[in-house]
Amino acid sequence: MSVATARIATLVGSRLCHDLVSPIGAISNGLELIALAGTPGPEEMALIEQSAASATARINFFRVAFGHASTQQDVGAREARKLLQDYCKGSRLSIDWLPDGDAPRTEVQLAFLATLCCESALPLGGRVHITHIEGGGWRISGTGQRLSIEPDLWAQLTSTTLEAEVTPARVQFALLALLAPERGRKMVVHAGDAAVTIEIG
Repeated sequence: MSVATARIATLVGSRLCHDLVSPIGAISNGLELIALAGTPGPEEMALIEQSAASATARINFFRVAFGHASTQQDVGAREARKLLQDYCKGSRLSIDWLPDGDAPRTEVQLAFLATLCCESALPLGGRVHITHIEGGGWRISGTGQRLSIEPDLWAQLTSTTLEAEVTPARVQFALLALLAPERGRKMVVHAGDAAVTIEIG
């Protein structure tokens, strides 16, 4: 394992822990309230149910985005849409999965990582569209009220070396930059004032 790969692995681990600690902590708080009250009330049960659903949605989405992907596995359009809808529930983000039919999990992983990159540019929320392009690649576009672009990170997607300082919250940039070339894909990135687009061809 190279130093860069090991670094990305630790960043992914930190990202998963960070994103799951909030809903799991809320479940713990709900159980604590039930213990104090003696009997579960509707508010406590609603908190636990919502938090458990949020944690499950993130685990399922991250399993595809950050987990091991095999060319032997496919992801159906219905499954992809559900993963994305559940991930967005309760947030100001919406994601449209437009392709129909199955796609190799290795390709869906690239699309999901690109989606996370676009999400990072939408601090006030917005909409991300995922479509197929000619040749079987992807176009992932994000639009919102305000865009926040980190130029070094976006430049990382088309660079051959891991140069930008990557935090756990932005590990998707480093992982996508590593995996796309390994899978014979080239990326074209447009990061402007009105929209961000990643084409993986």
